[in-house]
Amino acid sequence: MTRIVTVVGARPQFIKAGPVSRAFRDAGIEETLIHTGQHFDDGMSDVFFRELGLSTPDHNLGISGGGHGDMTGRMLIALEPVLLQDRPDGLLIYGDTNSTLAAALVAAKLDIPVFHVEAGLRSFRRAQPEEINRRVADHLAALLFCPTPQAVSHLAKEGISAGVMLVGDVMFDAALAAAERPEGSDVVQRLGLTPGRYEVATVHRAENTDDDAQLAKVVDFLKARPGTVVLPLHPRTKAALQRAGLTLDGITVTDPLGYLEMTHLVKASAGVLTDSGGLQKEAYFHRVPCITLRDETEWTETVDAGWNRLWLSPETKTPRRDIDAYGDGNAAQRIAQAITAYLAKDGGTA
Repeated sequence: MTRIVTVVGARPQFIKAGPVSRAFRDAGIEETLIHTGQHFDDGMSDVFFRELGLSTPDHNLGISGGGHGDMTGRMLIALEPVLLQDRPDGLLIYGDTNSTLAAALVAAKLDIPVFHVEAGLRSFRRAQPEEINRRVADHLAALLFCPTPQAVSHLAKEGISAGVMLVGDVMFDAALAAAERPEGSDVVQRLGLTPGRYEVATVHRAENTDDDAQLAKVVDFLKARPGTVVLPLHPRTKAALQRAGLTLDGITVTDPLGYLEMTHLVKASAGVLTDSGGLQKEAYFHRVPCITLRDETEWTETVDAGWNRLWLSPETKTPRRDIDAYGDGNAAQRIAQAITAYLAKDGGTA
């Protein structure tokens, strides 16, 4: 039987892992799940495992906090003995977090094939930690599962063509499934909101939270919005606000929400304000306009299609159109099939 180790550590990765883990079970692939602990509390971690049908992690490394080098280094140290013990046929990683980088480095040094979901994304901003993580992971990966044709093009420009596959976006798979579930649909009423009369905001990226002046600009932007803004508050952002002495007067603040509640909250909103890459797409999946609280986005097609704009760019009247790039909701099945075929061909135990 094919044995895969999957490494996750952050909310977007839990969401992506949901449909892929189900596809693994359907394909008879044995999966060992490692949670690095990068997002560690119930609101950022455990609730997602429950809602997405993920099994309890086989290993929880409990690593969170600290600088990027410190966190990544501790993950490297903790992951190596686990992979040496399990000796899987391959290792699966998602996205662009420190967990992604650490897992890719350890597996590559142990000669374990790396399979990267959401490969080929680029913001072209080297100062952004996520950009470094995703670039290194792509150059170490044996299979690169791209969500869009643009991602394939980015890899080709870097000389990467072997193992590159356009499979579609697993977050689209997850969004389609979540939208059909009734759990969490009472969140709008519970928060005393009126459908279509509020915006949803999230803030957590280092570029917005590590610098007090930048965080103040983001807070001022949210406070200046004309209607109600709902902000599920990330623990990292809460600590940053306290450090900077900033308040959220006039903003409706909630604890972090589970995936299903967040899905229903976004679906019923008038707009999304976020520095999250994943939520930009989730807004589009539910046909809700988005403003990205960053100076760039790796999801440029959402801007080109009129559903998204960068917060400091002038407002334009780009006609909104559908985006065909994200696939048909079957990306997870393609990933499971490709891994099975790769290992059968190239010397895995499958």
